Amino acid sequence: MDNKTEQIAYFKAAMGNYPTGVTVVTAFNDEGKPMGMTVNSFASVSLDPLLILWSIDKSAYSYEDFLKVDKFTVNILAADQAHLCTLFSSKVEDRFSNCDWQKSELNLPILSDTLATLQCKVYSQIDAGDHTTIIGELLDIQNNSKEPLLYHRRTIGGIPQDFYN
Repeated sequence: MDNKTEQIAYFKAAMGNYPTGVTVVTAFNDEGKPMGMTVNSFASVSLDPLLILWSIDKSAYSYEDFLKVDKFTVNILAADQAHLCTLFSSKVEDRFSNCDWQKSELNLPILSDTLATLQCKVYSQIDAGDHTTIIGELLDIQNNSKEPLLYHRRTIGGIPQDFYN
């Protein structure tokens, strides 16, 4: 690989061949309004304590708001929730008026009928190039018996991503 542009293209191709689950990370901002974004850079980190991580692009519209929260929810989407993946990756301003959700006992926004919800407190934030990786310590876990929504080769659950555009 001779140049940075070529390296990025090869990197994107390699990562696009790696299937991932799809999540929507949600929290309340300083004004008490729910916010959320589609995230597929999500992974488990530790069993003792129970830790997970996700990464946010520093150019994301809600980057500064997410850096200020002390708690968040990772909503792992089910196979029948491609519409939520699209909604929370769109430019729609009031995303929560377009989906079913509720406030949890831990005062976090929770999307309805997901595969799982992981309510977390921020454990640490790590600067990582053009992203920040947020590590969360689990406070509550809810599981549902459903199939996962997958993202692979720029498709969401087998539907090409440009189908939604």
